[in-house]
Amino acid sequence: MNKPEILAPAGGRAQLEAAVICGADAVYFGLPEFNARRSADNFAGEDLKDTVRYCHNAGVKVYITLNTLIADDELEAMYKAVDTAAMAGADALIIQDLAVAAYAKKTWPTLGIHASTQMAVHNAAGVKILQEYGFERIVLARELSAAEIRAIVDETGADTEVFVHGAHCMSVSGNCYMSSMFGGRSGNRGLCAQPCRLDWRTGSRDHVLSLKDMSYIKHLTELAEIGVGSLKIEGRMKRPEYVAAAVTACRQALDGGVPDETSLRAVFSRSGFTDGYYTGKRTAAMFGYRTKDDVVAAADVLANLEKLYKGREPKRIPVDMKLTVKAGRPSVLEVSCASELSGCGGLAEGGAPAFTARAEGAPAEKALKMALSSEQAAKSLGKTGSTAYVLNNLECEIDEGLMLPASALNALRRDALEQLEGIRHSGMERAEKAAAEDALQIPKKEFPEEPQLRLRFEKAEQVFSPAEGDIIILPMAEILANPAMAEKYKGRLWAEIPALLYGDEGREDAWEDWSLSLKKLGIADVVCSNIGAVYFAIKGGFSAHGGPELNLLNSDALNEFLCIGLTDACLTWEMSFARMRKLQSAMPRGFAGYGYVPLMKMRSCPGRSAEGCGKCSGLRKLTDRTGADFTLICRGRKYSELLNTVPLYTADKTVPPSDFQVLYFTVETKQQCCEIYNNYKAGDPIHSKKTMGLYQRELL
Repeated sequence: MNKPEILAPAGGRAQLEAAVICGADAVYFGLPEFNARRSADNFAGEDLKDTVRYCHNAGVKVYITLNTLIADDELEAMYKAVDTAAMAGADALIIQDLAVAAYAKKTWPTLGIHASTQMAVHNAAGVKILQEYGFERIVLARELSAAEIRAIVDETGADTEVFVHGAHCMSVSGNCYMSSMFGGRSGNRGLCAQPCRLDWRTGSRDHVLSLKDMSYIKHLTELAEIGVGSLKIEGRMKRPEYVAAAVTACRQALDGGVPDETSLRAVFSRSGFTDGYYTGKRTAAMFGYRTKDDVVAAADVLANLEKLYKGREPKRIPVDMKLTVKAGRPSVLEVSCASELSGCGGLAEGGAPAFTARAEGAPAEKALKMALSSEQAAKSLGKTGSTAYVLNNLECEIDEGLMLPASALNALRRDALEQLEGIRHSGMERAEKAAAEDALQIPKKEFPEEPQLRLRFEKAEQVFSPAEGDIIILPMAEILANPAMAEKYKGRLWAEIPALLYGDEGREDAWEDWSLSLKKLGIADVVCSNIGAVYFAIKGGFSAHGGPELNLLNSDALNEFLCIGLTDACLTWEMSFARMRKLQSAMPRGFAGYGYVPLMKMRSCPGRSAEGCGKCSGLRKLTDRTGADFTLICRGRKYSELLNTVPLYTADKTVPPSDFQVLYFTVETKQQCCEIYNNYKAGDPIHSKKTMGLYQRELL
């Protein structure tokens, strides 16, 4: 059966050592910048190489998180961060922004790149397009069921990574703008303030945006059987006892033991654990928050959990030795170890030695009393002391009647192991990057005097007749349910692919049916707000237009998506006008000029009652602790979105040049849509509360 790795979080050195000592196969951590946990201790400077070497000496891989969105004025710093990670010997980077992936691919081709869960990959289409791009591993979205994970692995054969323990974000990762809209601290930039953990309410329910922590410990053997390559523990902000408990529980579960789930829950949980996504039981039982009892429970287990790693040494690398002692010749010691090691200290599958070192010493002397035996040789050669190595097998070829003193054997061992250390790390540490390509010369972008207007409607009944040249965008299901609209707005009606396509909806055969139906209606353009939708659109021969949830924030990422096949892109909700003006890309682009910003996309609906959806109209209200009401809108009972309480509106402000602007209608009536449209065209203000969102602010 497939043996997946256990991947542990390391927010600092103590957590990293706890992970390594307790049996993790790999660890992930961040540098001080560009990682999704910027408030963790993280790793930097000269200590980084030592940290990577410490892990590698224990047979543990290192993945460095460069998994935030990058702005243009940060690109040079990002390049240096990638160089730093590569030269330190990291095995792979975990990446959200294609700007990072593009630079890593071009300059460090032997450095692995893994697609972060921040890319919200939740179907085979998303996996396939990233595989084609060059990602070696895909970290799947947290919201998937066992059956959905299996279908993705079976269809793609991809190396996948699945979160199996730790905190649940309420929102689909990468699709949450709540923290940034409320206070400029973006989850996509590693500084989420977690406003969702506060007491949001609907009806009689409280804390409806806070999920219990996930724990799939009892499902690990099934995930191994499915073919998942890596089992990931969340928690770079957690203490070392948490890391030790979680790694130990995962190791025990995979090895057929009985994990101590009581201590695991006590060290950190939010009213216990849930496996609702994995089992497909997305009910109110998934919700929970950190209580006083949870905090008190942790104090009772910390001392025992500390014993799991405190004062213990990490697993050491097993080496095979061959000692050759022949009359009249130098004594020879050969040592070898595998190129990859398991986290529990054994040779990698197959066991073939990949690193070999050879040391020569003084010739043996004729024995006057006692000749050298294999047992005596093993006693000296086995004293590997504080090195990273431990003797596994020893083969001896010793001529009869010869003697070699312990000092000579010790010298052979030291010399051979030092050589082995140098050989191993010369292969891990990248000294030179690939020759830099000439900088791409991007011609100055010419924008039209009047940007195109694109009107996105939630329902067909909202659509009025706008001016010629304006584009009408409707959800795909609305167009298929109202086919006459395709003839009425021939050539300027575009279909919006759902941002989230789970399960059967995310299968290629389902898309092929939809694609054929859209083409029969003459639809040639589609809007894509997820990387999987981009795959479907391009494969289907449509003109693919990127939505704001693709999170395009810099010129390099725009250029990469242009190469992939996007026709144009709506920039992320989180980009300021100042940064828009500085973009250097040939990609046609625009921004949302009006709309209730979707703060979250959620698969587990906070408005769902214990009885299920019932007669819910698809619109609910959530109330924050200040008493403000926010609209919760259902997307076909597949997922829901929480909309900001006031709309974005920019027509009465000075805005940067663009190819197009989008009016994003959701809950407005047809009359309201028409009035807003007319005001927008005239450059007049609207007579209601509004916001400029992040357009006049800078993200932290």
